[in-house]
Amino acid sequence: MRTKQVPVLWACFLLWSLYIASSQTVYPGIKARITQRALDYGLQVGMKVLEQLAKEIVIPDLNGSESLKFLKIDYVKYNFSNIKINAFSFPNTSLAFVPGVGIRALSNHGTANISTNWSVKAPLFRDSGAANLFLSGIYFTGIVAFTRNDFGYPALELQDCHVQVSHARVSFFGSLSALYNSFAEPMEKPILKNLNEMLCPIAISQVEQFNVNISALEVLTKIDNYTVLDCSLISPPEITENHLDFNLKGAFYPLESLVDPPFTPAPFQLPESRDSMLYIGISEYFFKSAAFAHYVSGALGTTLSTREISNYFNQNAQGFGSVLSKIAEIYVLSQPFILQMMATGPPMVNLQRNNFSLEFPAAVIMLTQLDNSTIQPIVSMDFVASTSVGLAILGQKLICSLSLNRFRLSLPENSQRDVKVVRFENILSSILHFGVLPLANTKLQQGFPLPNPYNISFINSDIEVLEGYLLVSSDLAHDTSSKPQPNLNSWGDLNLVHRPWREQPTH
Repeated sequence: MRTKQVPVLWACFLLWSLYIASSQTVYPGIKARITQRALDYGLQVGMKVLEQLAKEIVIPDLNGSESLKFLKIDYVKYNFSNIKINAFSFPNTSLAFVPGVGIRALSNHGTANISTNWSVKAPLFRDSGAANLFLSGIYFTGIVAFTRNDFGYPALELQDCHVQVSHARVSFFGSLSALYNSFAEPMEKPILKNLNEMLCPIAISQVEQFNVNISALEVLTKIDNYTVLDCSLISPPEITENHLDFNLKGAFYPLESLVDPPFTPAPFQLPESRDSMLYIGISEYFFKSAAFAHYVSGALGTTLSTREISNYFNQNAQGFGSVLSKIAEIYVLSQPFILQMMATGPPMVNLQRNNFSLEFPAAVIMLTQLDNSTIQPIVSMDFVASTSVGLAILGQKLICSLSLNRFRLSLPENSQRDVKVVRFENILSSILHFGVLPLANTKLQQGFPLPNPYNISFINSDIEVLEGYLLVSSDLAHDTSSKPQPNLNSWGDLNLVHRPWREQPTH
């Protein structure tokens, strides 16, 4: 009997382990995908950027000695310093994804023109001057591996680096240049040897510097006076032969309480499309966390006076609103009134195919100011407003707008919807439509700034609402008129939050 129970116990243990592992899986709020088209365009842009950055690369001095037997000189010590890359060309270069690892770079038949200062020292003489070094037959291959560090930043590592320079030609300048050029050929071999030994370490150091610059960026972005957005990586990037995916946290937090909301993101998959350079999937969780963070921060509320309501009516309803405003005054009291609206819960987010809606549970309080300046409440009711969300990308910003679909008062139990309630409901609906939503849309029109490192902007962008997430597809364009910024700290209008890492959620 005990023997039969052992497999059963192991099976139960295995199922329980699988359940625990699945329950602890963390899904992203944002997925960003880079396709092969983006790599090809990035290669074009990257070469132009490298042409400018290469002039700033610090190349170590080349030192050595060489015997000049034809001159019966046992040795000549030489030094090449202040080495500068003036121009280079890599006509046959390609980038390709390496599944599970990163991006492979391959280049051959490259050339480079380098200027340098030189000095030579022999037993009988010493001299110095300037020279040009022309390199040809440059071959490079390496894999840039993508990982994630402990703080949620992407990290790069150059693997399998191999650089081979096949030919080098030195041309000296100066009064004795003809003499020096006569024994330049024997010096080219050791120069090639030194170059081939130092170029991979230089490339590796550049990648390490890139990691330092990336780590200087903050993954917490201040969106407004109430919330911050966490865009840290939650897992290492996923690489297939066709694309590179970044899984980002994509969660909003109240500015003063960086604790996860009481719900988790659902899994979603980006479509297998390669028509655009970049795809960004923004999940329902992203918008739910934004709604929750703004609600707990007290941001979802407004107070309007009679004058403010009349002004918005007159501006947005071509005078018809002033009539509604007067009806509201007559219906309530002959005194000017104050309207307070506040959310009673986080807005409910719903993303269905071709439909993005928000449902706001809220309360409305109408108050009036008596002759003795005291404030007296007139009526208080709960209501639910259903809105549709319109989305567009303009320039470097994601623009949102709200439009009212339905509005309904929530009456106490055993209450009837008489004519008086319907009139009040209609008046509040008009106030929402012509007063509150224009206020909200004015703020939303400021938009959410999209990051543009290295002066890269979105073009040919499209937004599609799918089941459970929003899909942004876009091509990229680089502003060649702007100077590249190697510190990677060009992120548009985003306000970066310089503060300790967010608290761990309490469960």
